Amino acid sequence: MTDYAARRTTMVDTQIRPSDVTKFPIIDAMLRVPRESFVPARLREAAYLGENLDLGDGRVILEPRTLAKILDALGIEGDDLVLDIGPMQGYSAAVIARMAEAVVGLEEDAVLVEEAQRLLVEAGADNVVMIAGRLADGAPDHGPYDVIVLEGAVENLPEVIIDQLKEGGRIACLFSEGPLGVVRIGYKIDGQVTWRHGFNAGAPVLPGFEKQAAFTL
Repeated sequence: MTDYAARRTTMVDTQIRPSDVTKFPIIDAMLRVPRESFVPARLREAAYLGENLDLGDGRVILEPRTLAKILDALGIEGDDLVLDIGPMQGYSAAVIARMAEAVVGLEEDAVLVEEAQRLLVEAGADNVVMIAGRLADGAPDHGPYDVIVLEGAVENLPEVIIDQLKEGGRIACLFSEGPLGVVRIGYKIDGQVTWRHGFNAGAPVLPGFEKQAAFTL
């Protein structure tokens, strides 16, 4: 029988801590949330590898290092409302839920949303609500949000997403720039987002966040 708890400890010791992520809430969450529970059964043995976990159709679960460094840069507090865009079966939402007051997880497929909600309940993440909707539209009915996280890359960030961020809020985006992207953290000040460079990472572009094709006659 696989000792997944031991694998979580190894993940933290070999992927998270060496990436200069040392904040207790992040380390604790990544030690406690069973990553293997939030992936398809065929991928459980690969759940703790230090790479993006390919779920098919251009969707992934971000590698542990990338997620941890994003959360470290965002500095999520216990009274924050967080929008998690594209958490698939809910792993990232479950991790964030251990730091935030509440999390709204957004996925496009209603069946996936139902499955994720069930897995989150089983994992004790009772402060997460999963909703179905177009990723690029966000979830305005539940906002505005203190923090927005995107679980994949973007080429174009729709203004409607920025509109759902509270004044003084933070957003993490992995901007796709060739083979390797750049994670930037945005801070909303006076209605505008100022971006700060974070670190390099890679992931497929989320549906609806592709670069807009130029119109030609």
